Amino acid sequence: MNIKIYHNPRCSKSRQTLALLEKETTDFKIIEYLKNPLSFDEIKEIIEKLAIKPIDLVRKNEQIWKDNYKGKEMTDVEIIKVMEGNPKLIERPIVINERQGIIGRPPEKVLSLFT
Repeated sequence: MNIKIYHNPRCSKSRQTLALLEKETTDFKIIEYLKNPLSFDEIKEIIEKLAIKPIDLVRKNEQIWKDNYKGKEMTDVEIIKVMEGNPKLIERPIVINERQGIIGRPPEKVLSLFT
């Protein structure tokens, strides 16, 4: 099925989502995006599969965002570049398949990928 979870093991929602995935299938790939930062193109692909704007993928409560970017006018490309350079700003967890993606908040939302 070619499922990927963009995972942060320190995040409880991400761990819960991973546990739900493990109940549904063993055929998925775990990507720890803080250890292996995503490229611009990978982030862009995720955004397209989520069918959202880049700003909707940003964790706006992170201090990095508040201190450096909050309230600034930014293009979509600039926002993606900020996430590329600061992977902590990427919302989590994200689960994608070939066609679509879901942000696992709440974790149960990812189950819709299996229906």
